[in-house]
Amino acid sequence: MTSRLPLALPVSVFRDDEPVIQSHPLLEDARPPLFGNTDCWDLNGIVRKAPNLAAASFRVIFGELDPQWNLLAREMAMTWFNPRHPAVLARGLHLPPDPIAPHTVSQRIGNLRALQAYGVSRQLPPWVGNWSDDDFKTYIEHRCGQGEAASAIGHVHVIKTLHRFRGTLADGGLARDPWPDTSTNAVVKVPTVPAVKTPVLQPETWFPLVRAAWTYIHEFGPDILRALDCWRRLMTDARPLGTAEAEPRFEAWLADPASNVPVHHITGKPTVNWQLLTYLIGVESRRMHFFATQHRAGLTRRAAAEQLVADGRVRTSLIDGLHEVTRPDGGTGPWHDSLQPRELWVECLALRNACYIFVAALSMMRDCEIREITKDSLTEYFGTPAVKSVKRKLDPDLPTVHWWIIAPVAEAIETAMHLSMHDTLAFAAVAPRFKGEGFTSQTAINRFIKHVNRHRHTTGLAEIPLGKVTPHMFRRTMAMLTRDYPGSEIAVGMQLKHAATRALANRSTQGYMDHDPSWARHLTTAIAERRLHRLRDLFDADSRGETIGYGPGADHMRQAFAAVREKAEALRSSGKAQRGDILVEHGLLKRTRLSIRFGKLNHCTLDENNPVGAKCLEDTVVPSGHRGPLIDRCQPARCGNSIIAPEHLPIWRAEHASLTNLRNLPALPANRKALIDQQIRDVEIALTKAGEA
Repeated sequence: MTSRLPLALPVSVFRDDEPVIQSHPLLEDARPPLFGNTDCWDLNGIVRKAPNLAAASFRVIFGELDPQWNLLAREMAMTWFNPRHPAVLARGLHLPPDPIAPHTVSQRIGNLRALQAYGVSRQLPPWVGNWSDDDFKTYIEHRCGQGEAASAIGHVHVIKTLHRFRGTLADGGLARDPWPDTSTNAVVKVPTVPAVKTPVLQPETWFPLVRAAWTYIHEFGPDILRALDCWRRLMTDARPLGTAEAEPRFEAWLADPASNVPVHHITGKPTVNWQLLTYLIGVESRRMHFFATQHRAGLTRRAAAEQLVADGRVRTSLIDGLHEVTRPDGGTGPWHDSLQPRELWVECLALRNACYIFVAALSMMRDCEIREITKDSLTEYFGTPAVKSVKRKLDPDLPTVHWWIIAPVAEAIETAMHLSMHDTLAFAAVAPRFKGEGFTSQTAINRFIKHVNRHRHTTGLAEIPLGKVTPHMFRRTMAMLTRDYPGSEIAVGMQLKHAATRALANRSTQGYMDHDPSWARHLTTAIAERRLHRLRDLFDADSRGETIGYGPGADHMRQAFAAVREKAEALRSSGKAQRGDILVEHGLLKRTRLSIRFGKLNHCTLDENNPVGAKCLEDTVVPSGHRGPLIDRCQPARCGNSIIAPEHLPIWRAEHASLTNLRNLPALPANRKALIDQQIRDVEIALTKAGEA
């Protein structure tokens, strides 16, 4: 086989002086690179970049390619960026109208560079058009051997594109497709909708991580924001004063009995924070060295401040009254030893990272959607707290959509807004010296985990196991939880409100909901503990003589409670119980394993081993393997296992009033009236049991 080495590059269908971006919306004052730029097309500041994407992903690199491959790469990138370019249409190539995103084009050109490097290493013909089909197939086998088969899909796509774009490429591309009539995914034997391989976070990682994030937001956050406001106020009020003006301020500060010298928190002799002290007396320290050691006046001022330190008038933080915590050694104290300016920026960063983690964990938003949240995004949607953001995945129109959120998530977003130095974004840089979006999501997660573990002996937070934690894993974990354990277990584990089940966006997202066995035992235990806690509340109320409910189910429960008390008294009388308080009854209650399911309209006491009197199971075929009641067939007013508790009665009264008002409508059909009459009778039966009918 002979290689073709032209003396001069052929003429491209694209002009060297035309801009490479003609189909994407441009940013204000943008100057796109030209097709003739052969080294790099930097699209940062040219088209809009999602906050969670790195700047490097918006640079299309051609410099490593030889001239012939360089032209080929630029032509392919130009076509992806401008699929309806007149020159492309004139060559008979009709592509979907939506241009390819810059970071995707950058990745594909990277695949093309890898293809050329492979050819050089294997001494293949210099021009790709002279490679054989077996050369390409061997290359894809090589890529699959480097990692998972799915990672080779992009390389297959580029090779197939060399054939598809052949009419617009100056050198003609590939004359034939190495895999004719075979889809890109089929080449590497990957299904079109592959199984989701993102693992869930393990319970032993999820709970300490999310609890640590919430602790930072709800308990440490107010202190951090208060210290930040204090420091900003000091910097705003400080003036570049001369010695004559600064000296009286320092004398007045020394004379004030409330003045305390800021010292670094170190073991041994305290060290004064001279920069902070300069700001405390209202002097701009960057322009004046008020406590300099090079002259006698500065040394005299230092001696005066150090005398206050010797008298015990010191402070280790910008603010007083830091939140108190219980530490691992059993002691108590403030959650931070020295919240001064340098440490403050570290804690601001940790707080921002905590806000991101908490929103990612409990909102089911994608990383890109979280990073799109703006400072005006919090709102109400159909009367429920919500956050607005841009939906990007599988949506070329990029609509603004609403995600319903719980109140703690709203608090996390508000905290992030307060920290953000960006004009519009809620999640961005937090220090003045950084500009733009300011961080990567993966780095934020890793740094927060390390920060919590490094300082847990002071903050009292639980250690977070080290391991892989990615933004996708939060969404995957919550999707699994909302399928199998809709919200309530998160409330048990986090002491937060219930998180509602969210709708899913597309077919591939369905895999996010797949069950994970690592959570089954943990959450089953959480449900059982919560049920036992509520059962103890009922037992204690019954022991005090209070009404725990109405109906046959309540009578059976009272009899069971009486038997527990009788057994406890017998144990005390025989000396087998060493305690005389309510803990004996609670221990027996746990071992008795009374069957009860708590609900909004009633409580169900159906015993799976003896379902006598269960109306929901009468005259029906119970699905194979099902245990327990059939909730959709529940008849609370008529079932012998039902308890109408006092907290249920307002709902039943409201239902009776609503049905009565509906029954009195004049134009109601006769069959509709008969149905409502039956519903009213059922409600009245329940109210009669409570002595209200």
